[in-house]
Amino acid sequence: MSHELRTPLNTIIGMSDVMLEGVYGVLNEKQHRAMANLQDSGYHLLALINDILDVAKLAAGQMRLHREAIDVDSLCNSCLAMVKKAADDKRVALVYTRDERIERMVADLRRMRQIIVNLLSNAVKYTNEEGSIGLEVRCNEEGDTVIITVWDTGIGIAPDDMKRLFKPFVQVDSSLTRRYEGTGLGLTIVQSLAALHGGSVRLESEVGAGSRFVVAVPWIHPPGEVASKSWNPDGDSDFANSVRTDSPLLLVAEDNESSIEMLTGYFELAGYRVQVARNGLAAVQLAASLKPDVIVMDIQMPELDGHQAMQRIRREDTSRRVPIIAVTALAMPGDAERSRAAGADEYLTKPVSLRLLRKHIEHLLTLATTTTRDQVI
Repeated sequence: MSHELRTPLNTIIGMSDVMLEGVYGVLNEKQHRAMANLQDSGYHLLALINDILDVAKLAAGQMRLHREAIDVDSLCNSCLAMVKKAADDKRVALVYTRDERIERMVADLRRMRQIIVNLLSNAVKYTNEEGSIGLEVRCNEEGDTVIITVWDTGIGIAPDDMKRLFKPFVQVDSSLTRRYEGTGLGLTIVQSLAALHGGSVRLESEVGAGSRFVVAVPWIHPPGEVASKSWNPDGDSDFANSVRTDSPLLLVAEDNESSIEMLTGYFELAGYRVQVARNGLAAVQLAASLKPDVIVMDIQMPELDGHQAMQRIRREDTSRRVPIIAVTALAMPGDAERSRAAGADEYLTKPVSLRLLRKHIEHLLTLATTTTRDQVI
């Protein structure tokens, strides 16, 4: 579909370039204006096609992240440059601030740029002339999350409209479609790409007073870089330098490849041995054969869901009680109770702070060690 949709547009946009350059003769003013309108419409249609294809990939679970070490200033400055002309045309001021401690992070550069540019473009679009737009980058108190905020002094959003804002092809007011061009897909893509990074998006807004879109993603440090000890108020130990054969074995039951990559990289760096089960049935089988020290169990999985998998693990292995942490993105009422009834020792909702997850794992390992020692005594 990507090839079939882009190929005719390549001809439309390319030929409009040729005509505007005067290759086939000089255009008069009226012809030039008509050809420029044709080219603008071609680029607008291309942007729509790109958005639709991204949404289709995300919905089908076919989008993969290409993580790399990113210089945060370079990322943000490139995003601001992409909206600067539109902001200058409306005499809108652009403000950029960054926590000096956040210099680099590991993420998909292209997709992070897509998140930020989408939010900045919306901010420019919905901010009146001579207003202000800001891009802020900071970390949370625990130092394990990068928080990217795009704020504006624009028209704002009513509370009743906020819950519809992230749905595809939706603008909260149909009259805005005529006043402000847009596909209604940008925020859907932002939310999905943030989730693909293991993060989330939230909105703070007031009608007539502007909006704040806050993107929070786990702060994964490039290899060889760890958080400063001053960011670690609870006195956690540093990451281990290597994984030993006697390191705790962590079984991660998860079917999202980006989450698998994130969890595996983090906990191997923290000194754990990590095995992955990509569905509930595999989780049951690996729990029986590997005898892991802790299991992190996603609830929404193929073959068997997390609840069914935990029930079978508890039923089939009566000789020991491996600690299980249930994790879900749904966070529906009663989920915690259902998870504990199925056999979970702890219950967390996505997006999960990796530092918080690690603390839960360490706590459960300590309890398991204490219980075993007491039984021996």
